Amino acid sequence: MGSRRRARELALKVLYRVDLTHEEMHQSLQSVLERMSLGEPGEEATGDSVGGGPSGESREFAWKLVQGVQANLSQIDELLTRMAQNWRVERMTMVDRNILRLAIYELLFCPEIPERVSINEAIELGKRFGSAESPAFINGILDQVLGLGRCASANNPG
Repeated sequence: MGSRRRARELALKVLYRVDLTHEEMHQSLQSVLERMSLGEPGEEATGDSVGGGPSGESREFAWKLVQGVQANLSQIDELLTRMAQNWRVERMTMVDRNILRLAIYELLFCPEIPERVSINEAIELGKRFGSAESPAFINGILDQVLGLGRCASANNPG
């Protein structure tokens, strides 16, 4: 598994924990890292670095994602609400909601990451951590977000 995928998993776990416990991001990150390096039940020791925890590169990218999502949460959730017709953000499962937040952050604010990579990685996270319906739900929402971006680009040529 690549370091970026591990970073996205780490970011998802941190965002999920913040969503669940309302603790500070740093505290959630430390808690998740401890569980990952100890291989506690419910957490997979990644073997990414010595000691079983994620590498520095994975941690750095994960932290960028977590901070980016948190800094732009209202804009991300507003877009998510518009795209998820008949679904309120707070009614989505926490896993799906946070996977979508990560992917939307990447689509909007990380132009160096190809759009299809962000969407495919989100779908993979949905397969691994979500329900049986998660991958299709995530794909449907993100395709709409991508389509919205293309419409905006077409209406505002350089």
